[in-house]
Amino acid sequence: MGQTAAKPRARARRALLRGKWLKKDMPRERLIEKGPGVLSDAEMIVLVLGSGLPGHDVFSIARALLARFGSLRAMLDATYTDFDGLNGIGPAKKAQLLAIMEMARRSLVDKMRQRSLLNSPEAVENYLRLTIGGRPQEVFVSLFLDARHRLIHCEESARGTLTRMAVYPREIVRRALNLNAASLIVAHNHPSGAVQPSASDCRLTHTLRDALALIDVQLVDHLVIGADSVYSFARAGWP
Repeated sequence: MGQTAAKPRARARRALLRGKWLKKDMPRERLIEKGPGVLSDAEMIVLVLGSGLPGHDVFSIARALLARFGSLRAMLDATYTDFDGLNGIGPAKKAQLLAIMEMARRSLVDKMRQRSLLNSPEAVENYLRLTIGGRPQEVFVSLFLDARHRLIHCEESARGTLTRMAVYPREIVRRALNLNAASLIVAHNHPSGAVQPSASDCRLTHTLRDALALIDVQLVDHLVIGADSVYSFARAGWP
């Protein structure tokens, strides 16, 4: 059974490398017949782009995109200029890719707005893993919640380097007041992939909790996003 199922996928990979396909192995036909889960990342990109340009077929463009970014998740953080220098990726293709990535982000944000995030920590963690988990630099994100713990607004509060980031609690407090937030979830990523919080992470968490308490706003959690896991200060007992 496993060998039988693997044959079409192996054949599709060989076809992708050659840039030649049998009709039954084309990504669109395979998706229609078996669903999107059977497609590789490169095949998904092929379907999004639709076609290539003279001298640059869509299959080679898909391979070049994955070679540059490493993964679909990393592409979520791409800007317009990040696609510069890729053969076959002009303004229209850049717009297509950025639009589909933005759709994925908005879909996850909509899911968070429809429920109490206090009861749906997996929705928050999925969104953060997707949006900041693969960033090459540290990013600090604030999720402002209403009295029912539903999302009001999500924004990037700070951006740093590979190992350092300056976060200003007073600015986060000011934004909480402006947005009339009742509570917050904050998060930042560790580009190293490890999620164990540093001493400065712990100090920032306590400083931010105390500052928000002065305006009667609860810090629900501080999440550290790694490559494959998430550290929750709240679940750890706020050490």
